[in-house]
Amino acid sequence: MKTGAQLYTVREFTKTLGGFSEALKKVADIGYKTVQVSGTCDFDADWLKDELRKNGLACAVTHTPPQKMLDEPEKIAKDHIKFDCKYCGLGWNAFNLSDGDTPEEYVKKYLPVAKKLHENGVKFMHHNHDQEFQKVGGRLILDILADEFPPELMGFIVDTFWVQAAGADPAYWIKKLAGRCPCIHLKDFSYGRKFAPVGEGNMNFPAVFYAAEQSGVEYMLVEQDDCYGEDPFECLKRSYEYLKANGFE
Repeated sequence: MKTGAQLYTVREFTKTLGGFSEALKKVADIGYKTVQVSGTCDFDADWLKDELRKNGLACAVTHTPPQKMLDEPEKIAKDHIKFDCKYCGLGWNAFNLSDGDTPEEYVKKYLPVAKKLHENGVKFMHHNHDQEFQKVGGRLILDILADEFPPELMGFIVDTFWVQAAGADPAYWIKKLAGRCPCIHLKDFSYGRKFAPVGEGNMNFPAVFYAAEQSGVEYMLVEQDDCYGEDPFECLKRSYEYLKANGFE
């Protein structure tokens, strides 16, 4: 398994192409070899390809704006191929059931996207928060999505923090979705439902690591949604050092 940095952690530094370029360099200088591109300014696929190569980085997966995926999935796939990324992720779906934002509506919207991405060599990925652990008709939304999308059309980015925030066990869900979660988010859970650098909170990471190794996870991506005033690059560095001390790079 490879570790990487989820660039959403440093999103305040990637609002321009110049800032994005500098952020990639800083992440590479920490020691990361892989990133997830998320929360950045708009960019050209060839530009990103060059920036990744310049910094010795690879892009494991993206979070791509949903409207872009809905409007032009074929172009999105071709762009991903340009910068050698085989996973295209949807970062958020609210599942506000009272507003009609149901799993059924999600399938109607995104199954055609998943099919088009698949036809062009890229896999659609769903990133969970805690709302996927609501029940509809007695079934968890996450289970419904896993059943409605064939494995070849959809994978999952299991987010450790949000699984635990929902009252569930991240290691269990990584194992349950074995073969369908090539990427996971390593996100620590601290007292008061706060985010923390990996290894500084209360997440049972030994269980997460074991489940990931047993379940075919390819990339473990460090993410910290809020650094509470600390330098997010420093937080990424502390997470990297924890992972390296545990035998992961």
